[in-house]
Amino acid sequence: MPLLLSLLILLGGQSSSACPHLCSCQGSQVDCSRRSLTSSSLPTSFPSGTTELHLHHNHLTTLPNGFLDDLTSLRSVSLHDNPWICDCGVLYLRAWLRRQPSNHPSHLGVNCSSPPSLRGRLVVYLTEEEVLESCQYWYCNLAIASLVCLFVFVAVQVFLLVALIVFLRRFERLSREARRTTEESFTAGENQRENEFEHLKDSTL
Repeated sequence: MPLLLSLLILLGGQSSSACPHLCSCQGSQVDCSRRSLTSSSLPTSFPSGTTELHLHHNHLTTLPNGFLDDLTSLRSVSLHDNPWICDCGVLYLRAWLRRQPSNHPSHLGVNCSSPPSLRGRLVVYLTEEEVLESCQYWYCNLAIASLVCLFVFVAVQVFLLVALIVFLRRFERLSREARRTTEESFTAGENQRENEFEHLKDSTL
């Protein structure tokens, strides 16, 4: 048991000091710039002693909550030249930047790419009202999309109902015609048998 615990601690220490995939490391500097990283492909962990982290010139639109909180030795992060989306997802990045000194290099170039009303604005200077408005804008779009989907669903249901009614009416009409044809055939057969019987009776007499 002590051996297993020691092994787990050793592996944990190795993984915490390992350089992330797609990044290059030199001392306490981790360079993940120009790697076409997206918010979903960001590394999940960095060496615990990282002091500089380069994330510029990627395709980042937001940072996961708590992404930088464990890097207690971090002195600078380069985040410029990324298409940051300033909706509800930017709240963590905004809060983290606001905790840094006003002359912190991480503030530089962290501009909103969307929505259009906030394009070009520095994330650190966004007011809470502006962020909430962008969240409401996003929710409105979601609500409109949901209403459109609901309308399409109802329209499909109405079409299927009309098609079913038309099919049932046609089936009913065909059933009546088939029943009438059967009755006419049966009546014609009865009349024919009666005529044959009368003819046979007359010939016998």
